[in-house]
Amino acid sequence: MAKELKDLTKRSEDYSKWYNELVVKADLAESADVRGCMVIKPYGYAIWERIQQSLDARFKETGVQNVYFPMLIPKSFLSKEAEHVEGFAKECAVVTHYRLKANEEGDGVVVDPAARLEEELIIRPTSETTIWNTYRKWIHSWRDLPLCCNQWCNVMRWEMRTRLFLRTSEFLWQEGHTAHATREEAEERARQMLDVYADFAKDVLAIPVVRGVKSETERFAGALDTYTIEAMMQDGKALQSGTSHFLGQNFGKAFNVQFINKENKPEFAWATSWGVSTRLMGALIMTHSDDNGLVLPPHLAPIQVVMVPIYKGKDDLSALDKVFDELAATFKQMGIRVKYDNADNKRPGFKFADYELKGVPVRLVMGSKDLQNGTIELMRRDTLEKETLPLEGIAAHVGKLLEEIQTNLYTKAKQRLDSHIWECNDYAEFKERIKQGGFYLCPWDGTAETEAQIKADTQATIRCVPYGYSQENLGNDMVSGKPAVCRVVVARSY
Repeated sequence: MAKELKDLTKRSEDYSKWYNELVVKADLAESADVRGCMVIKPYGYAIWERIQQSLDARFKETGVQNVYFPMLIPKSFLSKEAEHVEGFAKECAVVTHYRLKANEEGDGVVVDPAARLEEELIIRPTSETTIWNTYRKWIHSWRDLPLCCNQWCNVMRWEMRTRLFLRTSEFLWQEGHTAHATREEAEERARQMLDVYADFAKDVLAIPVVRGVKSETERFAGALDTYTIEAMMQDGKALQSGTSHFLGQNFGKAFNVQFINKENKPEFAWATSWGVSTRLMGALIMTHSDDNGLVLPPHLAPIQVVMVPIYKGKDDLSALDKVFDELAATFKQMGIRVKYDNADNKRPGFKFADYELKGVPVRLVMGSKDLQNGTIELMRRDTLEKETLPLEGIAAHVGKLLEEIQTNLYTKAKQRLDSHIWECNDYAEFKERIKQGGFYLCPWDGTAETEAQIKADTQATIRCVPYGYSQENLGNDMVSGKPAVCRVVVARSY
């Protein structure tokens, strides 16, 4: 067993430490030399690329086109939408100068005070302002709408407390920005993109989510409504895993984006924005992984099948190479992502532990005796079960098994979610039970004061007003005792 695996902290001992160690030991990412930032390593980026590819295809199926906008935003742009700038002001990184010069000692550089910018530039925390300033040039008539754009990029939000993937000062994401001729069309788009995220979470990440709408306090800055998908991690905490915002005409008015409608009258465009980020990597890890390392859903895994030979000499290896090369070709024809690891600089035991740590769904192993017997050993990562099977027909078996693993991971996560959602109407009971984690369906009077009280007392927040749960017979708010207006999901979160 590899040393990296033996040294991994168990979840039951320290869940937070387990997560931090696993991100590094599985070669996903590491802290950068810049405070609060991270280096995403090749294996971690390969997973992110799979996320990108799947989501990008889903976006395009809904009529979205990709664009790219500058990462620097004039400060004046952020001043045009008051609620928006207030929401991000404390997180903004500001560029004030455009040149360096050698210092007097000649052994370094300093900022040239003569090169101060006339207007400071903000490293984008999000791009609504710069995109809507541009949309003004693109939109003139109702025939120009809807305009549906998305960009894959990085953003900067100056975080005080950071954790790899979950919360970093710089992170990767996609941000969609759409403009519409009517309120109804914009609201429909915002809800549609939430469904895209939820379906992706289920079908690719094997993560079940609760869909809902955020409270006014938790809305995106500048939005009229924020729709969210909330996932439950193994420790019972919530992780906001994707949001879609109905922005009304706020940005249309702030940036004077008007069009001539079908009645030949000027009207401000209606807006949405929506995004997911590398935070999904954290959701993936904390939903499925175990004390042995990552567990990756086959639909997402960069390597779905790894094949490892066990041999004593060159003749053994040559014979195994032939079998595995043919098997790899078959897998590739089936669209299965496969790796054959016959490198001689690592022992088989190390390879087993390494691929287990990295969450590869299926491992195939063959030695000289297997070759003689026409058999092969298979291990599935989700259950760690091993079995020896006939070599003949193994490709078809693996193809079916990958789908079985995908379904099993989702089913397991869904059972955990469903079994940790409880109705709770008594505040004393809630304050005690929230310590063990879980999602609590609680009656709420709709006031920010009650919401703030819950957070101050328990560190839990209102995650959303959920879809799919009864909003009848609400009774009274568990904190204020006033009549409740809805039942909300309350949980501690990342």
